[in-house]
Amino acid sequence: KALGDQISEMESKLSYYQIELQRLQEGRLSFQSIIGESVKMKEVKMMALKVSKSRSTVLIRGESGTGKELFAHAVHRASPRASGTFIRLNCAAIPRDLLEAELFGYEEGAFTGAKKGGKPGKIELADKGTLFLDEIGDMSLDMQVKLLRVLQEKEIERIGGTKIQKVDVRFIAATHRNLHEMVQRGEFREDLYYRLNVFEIDIPPLRERKEDMIHITEFLI
Repeated sequence: KALGDQISEMESKLSYYQIELQRLQEGRLSFQSIIGESVKMKEVKMMALKVSKSRSTVLIRGESGTGKELFAHAVHRASPRASGTFIRLNCAAIPRDLLEAELFGYEEGAFTGAKKGGKPGKIELADKGTLFLDEIGDMSLDMQVKLLRVLQEKEIERIGGTKIQKVDVRFIAATHRNLHEMVQRGEFREDLYYRLNVFEIDIPPLRERKEDMIHITEFLI
């Protein structure tokens, strides 16, 4: 690969890492900083702390606003991968035809408008770290097949590329949907569901832990 292309790729990675580092520094990353002293929240935090020590995939379930991304951050920071990068991708926020490029990256000339020098995908950027896939229930069935292959083979290939790259990534997925029901309706792959759901963290909504409301109110004030 030409030196100019290598430099362009490195600059792309550096820019992304700087943004992610700022996000991490500004965020509240530990389990201690997750607001909630109710019995339910203490149980969830204890479960999540145990899960963080594993290398396996994690599925976080909870309604919007329950702090799924915060839990994902905390699991990463308490894990053996804490020194690695935490990368986030919201599957619901990216158009379906662009999601593959975001996940896998692409080589120069892979498609019209492809960046000079190509671009690494989120999976590649998360190597030796954690990739948080938010709203996994919004991922199309064809993309689910491609994600499943990564989980099975631990390797990726950029769009338009010919080089197979081995990756070492821990996947944490989150959803507000009931994936089990989606599997039964044929809207989510059963094999991917069980691949992601090695450990499950269910975050209870605030209405089920009213004793935490005072702590949240004090924090906001």
